[in-house]
Amino acid sequence: MTPTAATRTVLRPLTLSILIAALPAAAWSKTPVATGTGGAVATISEPASQAALAILNKGGNAIDAAVAAAATLGVTDPFSCGIGGGGFMMIYLAKDKRVITIDHRETAPANFKPTVFQKDGKEIPFDEAVASGMSVGVPGAVRGWHEALDRYGSMSLKQVLQPAIAVAQNGFKVNDNFTHLVQENEAKFALFPATAQLYLRNGKALPSGTLLRNPDLAKAYRELAAGGIKVFYEGKIGRAIVDTVNNPGGKVRPGAMTMADLANYEVRLRQPVRYTYRGYELAGMPLPSSGGVAIGEALNILEGYDLKSMPRDKVEHLYMEAARLAFADRNAYLADPEFVEAPVEGLLSKAYAARRRELIDPTRAGKAAAAGDPYPFQQDQSVPLRPATAKLLAEGAHTTHLTVSDKEGNIVAYTYTIESWGGSGITVPGYGFLLNNEMTDFDFTGPHPNVPEAGKRPRSSMSPTIAFKDGKPAFSIGSPGGATIITTVLQSIVNYIDLGMTMDQAIDAPRLSERNGEATHIEPGYAGTPAAAAQEKYGRRWAQDVEEIGAANALVFNPDGTVTAVSEGKRHGIGSALVQKKGH
Repeated sequence: MTPTAATRTVLRPLTLSILIAALPAAAWSKTPVATGTGGAVATISEPASQAALAILNKGGNAIDAAVAAAATLGVTDPFSCGIGGGGFMMIYLAKDKRVITIDHRETAPANFKPTVFQKDGKEIPFDEAVASGMSVGVPGAVRGWHEALDRYGSMSLKQVLQPAIAVAQNGFKVNDNFTHLVQENEAKFALFPATAQLYLRNGKALPSGTLLRNPDLAKAYRELAAGGIKVFYEGKIGRAIVDTVNNPGGKVRPGAMTMADLANYEVRLRQPVRYTYRGYELAGMPLPSSGGVAIGEALNILEGYDLKSMPRDKVEHLYMEAARLAFADRNAYLADPEFVEAPVEGLLSKAYAARRRELIDPTRAGKAAAAGDPYPFQQDQSVPLRPATAKLLAEGAHTTHLTVSDKEGNIVAYTYTIESWGGSGITVPGYGFLLNNEMTDFDFTGPHPNVPEAGKRPRSSMSPTIAFKDGKPAFSIGSPGGATIITTVLQSIVNYIDLGMTMDQAIDAPRLSERNGEATHIEPGYAGTPAAAAQEKYGRRWAQDVEEIGAANALVFNPDGTVTAVSEGKRHGIGSALVQKKGH
């Protein structure tokens, strides 16, 4: 039976002393791979993984632990996520053997129109749009957490926030990666006094090793713990958000958010998109995320090849060409399903994939592909308009993904974000959290399915994924990275299933992100390698902007009943994988 507020186990809130008692001696020494029985967690942050483990050890389930980890990530990885943003949570309920998704993507305020990011008929500069009040969507994270706990959790919001409160109040040491991210955003953060006060010293990034405390965020979490979600959507925190969005200061463009926008915010419970690949059944995130559909289409295309018999360079070539075609369709058709009737059934049709596969040259990289026509491949008697091919949009690449399982077999794959590194750059004064710039995920000009509209959720690429084999969970995976999320998850699945890599090898392998642009994006150190030379023989060109792609986290459910938690072995300062010890 799904627990309700009336039937939950009453557990006293975790105090800091309990949290510390739950930590092993080498609490802050990251381990990116761990195998054991019972519950497991993989995040990019050691304090976040420890928070989840502490909740599991106190008897909480995977949903409780996921929210605890997410709240802690809002402290330690504030440039990727937090209560100023939103996300997509995928939950597998072991007892019911069903998957549900909780869409708490940000929505456009009621004042939004398709021309909101235009001036005199032209698009405003992207960076100018990002660092503004108008880029801020109505945050969904807090209501999403509430919905997850209320429906499927066993603990209260007050209980699961305690580890994050402790980390925010007592502080954590900033690492090299944190300092680097602040350095990239010094100019944006300097625009907003509350942000500069928290993350800059004399206009420069906090040096690595600094103990960073955020008592204002601890205060925000305490107010949420005491007053529940009404504090955020109808009370003091909400009023502070609205005031900040509408009066960001300086020459920054203001927004026009109202308390009604916050009070009217709703989450959506959606069924996942489902597709099969080489004997696996995969559950992906549905619209307004484009991730599940795009990954499913690309895998359907790849299923027509005997990849196991091919050399790695050929497999990677075909993977990138399949991704190119899937992105052409994703860009043309996908958007908020409450505003657009997208041809999802056609896009996920095996027959449509076969038609798209015919466009791939197995010996040569293609040029930018046009969108296909999926409508004949679904049971749709209407004659919808075929959209024009859309250009490749700039999309914030900075998000976080975490995954948790518990001893009962429940699983959470959760991707949430504030969009660009540091979101809009606007910190809510007195509350210590950054606001998202999610509205820049809309197309700035139309006509297009993803133009801004009041109450609309911008198209996302977030792709929490759970795979099943013979009806049982096989693995979960997800990643941050804006539009590169899709290619990271897709490539990791191909590495794992087709190339036979272990999951840690699949995640640590060099990432190649083909998104139907003029060039393929790569990571530092890849150019000039034999693998790069092999791809160049196919005529592939590399993008000039070279940076880390994604920071994936996964769980693998092994045939012997153990679970392996897998995080990044090198990216983003190395991730943190933990499993419960016997006795819990």
